[in-house]
Amino acid sequence: MKINSISLISLVSTLTFASAANAGVIADFYVGGMAGVGGNTMFADHKNHSESATMFGGIAGVDLPILRAEAEYDYFQSSNLDTNAAMLNLYAKIPTTIILPYIGAGIGMVFGGDASITNDGVKTEYNIDTTAAYQAMLGATIDILTLPLKFDIEGRALYAPNVYTVPEVNIKPDMLQYNVRAKVRYIF
Repeated sequence: MKINSISLISLVSTLTFASAANAGVIADFYVGGMAGVGGNTMFADHKNHSESATMFGGIAGVDLPILRAEAEYDYFQSSNLDTNAAMLNLYAKIPTTIILPYIGAGIGMVFGGDASITNDGVKTEYNIDTTAAYQAMLGATIDILTLPLKFDIEGRALYAPNVYTVPEVNIKPDMLQYNVRAKVRYIF
């Protein structure tokens, strides 16, 4: 009788923990935040201007065994630029145990904020236009199995054409924003 009771308890607990463990195997939903440092380059009329930049943002997505899809919001800031981006990203992962390398691409838009140009000591500000944006990412996820958190270290380059218009000379600069960023994702 004791052996049957122990067997029944073992079977029930195994099924309970196995089903809970397998619930996250198919799809892990997550939310998170990120911060990064890097640079910003504006290209116009065969000239470019580069400066250091920072970024902050939030993410929400789904993590599958081979792929990851997410929606991302970013805020970029440098001494001459202040803008936002909303992106949809898709990542391909190389499955390993603790450190998971990945490569990704995203499409979205840059919107809001302003950019400034200083000529001969005179600073002129321009409103950022809403325009398409494209990005590529390369990174690695550190998965701590005992916590519902995942940490990503990622290199990213974002390109947006015609981000604002300089009406005096009818020039529309392109933007290249590149950075290294750290992400924290909470899995639920």
